Amino acid sequence: MKPALTPELTVLGLAAILQAVQIAIAAWSMNRDGLSKWNAGPRDAQPDFSPLTARLRRAVDNHFEALAFFIIAVVLVQSTGSNSRLTATCAWIYLAARVLYIPAYAFGWTPWRSVIFGLGFAATMTMILTSLF
Repeated sequence: MKPALTPELTVLGLAAILQAVQIAIAAWSMNRDGLSKWNAGPRDAQPDFSPLTARLRRAVDNHFEALAFFIIAVVLVQSTGSNSRLTATCAWIYLAARVLYIPAYAFGWTPWRSVIFGLGFAATMTMILTSLF
């Protein structure tokens, strides 16, 4: 019998899928900019990206950084049995923030990009603190 996924683990899986989608969107944008040979090649020298492509690539990098903290949060919640309505809500807030972060970064929504990032980060830190205390 397959164990049931907790909301936190479900969101972690969805966050990984979101990261793959972000990578695909950034690659699509590079190809649209005429950089398909560079994208498929060894990438020895970085070309000048369009502003949109550069932002999409930075959003991918930012999600890798945020995802590291979120993975730690989920592992701590799961291994300490701290799963609760609060940690589940925080996980979903993290995912919603990461989805909104893509257009916020891509289209330069100031200051909303930072606000959205802050919400996701605060949700992740709440999960970590909940599992530790």
